[in-house]
Amino acid sequence: MAPTALLSVSDKQQLVPLAEGLLRHGYRLLSSGGTAAALAAAGMPVTKVADHTGAPEILGGRVKTLHPRIHGGILARRADPSHSADLQAQGIDLIDVVVVNLYPFRQVVADPAVSWETAVETIDIGGPAMVRAAAKNHADVAVLTDPGQYEAFLAALDDGRVDADLRRQLALAAFRHTADYDAAIATWLAGRIEASADAAAGDGTAAATGTAAAAPLSLKFPARQSLRYGENPHQSAIWYGEAAAGWGAAEQLQGKELSYNNLIDLEAALATVREFGYGPVPDGASPLQPAAVVIKHTNPCGVATGASTAAALLRALDADRVSAFGGIVALNGVVDGAAAEHLAGLFLECVVAPAFSDEARQRLAAKPNLRLLALPAVAIGRAQGRQLRSVLGGVLVQELDDQPIEPDSWQVVSRRQPSEQELVDLRFAWQVVRHVRSNAIVVVAGAQTLGIGAGQTNRVGSAQLALAAAGERSRGAVLASDGFFPFDDTVKLAASHGIAAVIHPGGSVRDADSIAACDALGLAMLVTGRRHFLH
Repeated sequence: MAPTALLSVSDKQQLVPLAEGLLRHGYRLLSSGGTAAALAAAGMPVTKVADHTGAPEILGGRVKTLHPRIHGGILARRADPSHSADLQAQGIDLIDVVVVNLYPFRQVVADPAVSWETAVETIDIGGPAMVRAAAKNHADVAVLTDPGQYEAFLAALDDGRVDADLRRQLALAAFRHTADYDAAIATWLAGRIEASADAAAGDGTAAATGTAAAAPLSLKFPARQSLRYGENPHQSAIWYGEAAAGWGAAEQLQGKELSYNNLIDLEAALATVREFGYGPVPDGASPLQPAAVVIKHTNPCGVATGASTAAALLRALDADRVSAFGGIVALNGVVDGAAAEHLAGLFLECVVAPAFSDEARQRLAAKPNLRLLALPAVAIGRAQGRQLRSVLGGVLVQELDDQPIEPDSWQVVSRRQPSEQELVDLRFAWQVVRHVRSNAIVVVAGAQTLGIGAGQTNRVGSAQLALAAAGERSRGAVLASDGFFPFDDTVKLAASHGIAAVIHPGGSVRDADSIAACDALGLAMLVTGRRHFLH
């Protein structure tokens, strides 16, 4: 009897050429639903699964391939006489090739507005069962789960070499395919349950204390590319990520391949610039505040807003042009020709923005090594709202520190009230300081960073760095600290450089000392009640 190939695919790319090749090699085509219709429309002889099994599709298509005539034909061991006897007794034909890819669950749930019912109906049942059956019996059955495999498989058929090694490789890909699929379902389901618990609690605590947060963690990311090396040339590295979410959805318009350090710095740059909005503004929303960020070794070295993207970029670069050399730039609006002019004369590693105008791309094409990445806002929304970090033998998971700031909850604890401009700058400084490695100090004036102290082992050391970088510009400026002032020494240092107002979380047992220093030196002080340590 002719060998049989079972085809049931959601992704119908290259389906017809594959079927033509199988027919050429004498295979009988067995198919169901839309796949059978597509093959018939292409003029190919195809047997419908319902005709093969003698059982019609039921429950609106939920049950069509779950049948002994399907799974018996896939799972039977060819060299086992008892299996052959069972097949003969039941009138079951062997199935030699299984071509299945699954309902597009991940693509469907990428829409945040997708309904629970729609998502559930996109969970494939029969498909994974056939894939796993064929992969289990790979000694006798070849399983194809990706259109990218078809050409090589047909070439192997042509050469008569669909051997055990090839079937093992296909089985491995199949099990990865179903594992990735199940992980996507579990991740979405956990997220929906967690969100429902948070909404029921009304205070955001359910995710931290409920059973969903304590459940085992399952991660499955496709390998996107092998990187040239990791943080250093002697370290190997691989980038894993989804194609439609986060950085995997960024379009690299030009430049060399991204490196490990590029991606780490790009992540820091994007997180910082998103403080001021990002990408197209939906109808009815507030206008986007043009903002630009320059990152060096994961820390901002220049952040500013402006009347336009180009103006914000110029001010961010002017904040610290020495540190900007070799840096990463992120902008929250379209890069136009004027912005491109500011970028063209600098040595930079990467620039990321929602989009680049044709004029900007033409101007920056003269810098072929500069990596330009267009990252749409919708891709950010598809990424998980969790942060993962590996530790020896495990993984730490936390929610992102991206909650909106709440100035209405801040308190002025000094006698002097901040001016309106100081309040604007204090808010800006607080938006920036949570993206600086702790201990973090940021000096700001006119919605532009003037000096940043990052990652020091004491807060005074960070303040000294930030104030030294600001120099004379610190007079009349404001200062933000990511953590409280344990002593009044930072306040006194700030006052000696002309700082007019400070903002910090508060909560030290010696807060009164710092407040008294502000009152004695004429500074305004605000406390936020929330710290932003970044490690």
